[in-house]
Amino acid sequence: MKRQKVRKLLLITAFLLFPITMWYFSPDIIILGAMERIINGSFITFSMMLFGSIFLGRFFCGYLCPAGGLQECAMLVNEESLKQGWKNNIKYGIWFVWIVAIVVCFILSKNNVTINPFHMTDHGISISNISDYIVYYGVLLLLFIPSVLFGKRAACHYFCWMAPFMVIGTKVGKLLHIPQLHIKAERDKCISCKQCNRKCPMSLDVEKMVSKGECSNSECILCGECVDICPKKVLRYSIEK
Repeated sequence: MKRQKVRKLLLITAFLLFPITMWYFSPDIIILGAMERIINGSFITFSMMLFGSIFLGRFFCGYLCPAGGLQECAMLVNEESLKQGWKNNIKYGIWFVWIVAIVVCFILSKNNVTINPFHMTDHGISISNISDYIVYYGVLLLLFIPSVLFGKRAACHYFCWMAPFMVIGTKVGKLLHIPQLHIKAERDKCISCKQCNRKCPMSLDVEKMVSKGECSNSECILCGECVDICPKKVLRYSIEK
């Protein structure tokens, strides 16, 4: 379980640093930058997510996401599994409208293209005055309340504007036959104890995927909870095409 302690430490650290890094994950700041044709910190961050996921899938969500850190804390209040369904697609609708808005703003702008990673930050720090904290706590509530009301990582499933970048990047990697980080299963060893299902922070039916010999799901964040809880070591990390 040492890996999970390290993973959760990384997530909580990312969350504690959120007042510094928040604008780099902001869907608004990238639009404001597009209006002036500025390639800013959030543009660079989302581009890195897309590129990184070609090789690592949604590893960022499982180990480094500040919003994930907050939702790990929310599990202390509500650790119920979340039902999978059409609501998982809400985030893709939000993402599509948002991307269209960015492209339109960029096209309509008359400015020359510039690069400024620290655009709209105070020497690289996102939350630097009292008024910014209103936005900060509003975002925290947006991420925290759904998880408390509906179950584990509800905001990841329903509203996350970052997840589609990594889902798309993962699919691109598969299409290009690039070696990617996966969770591999040896289904013959499985005893159907379902401990993996109970432990999965994304409420996935891991046992069912193992029985089919295909541990692949766009909602999987490669956290490794299922790997570490399995009593028969059925699951393991693997890098393959």
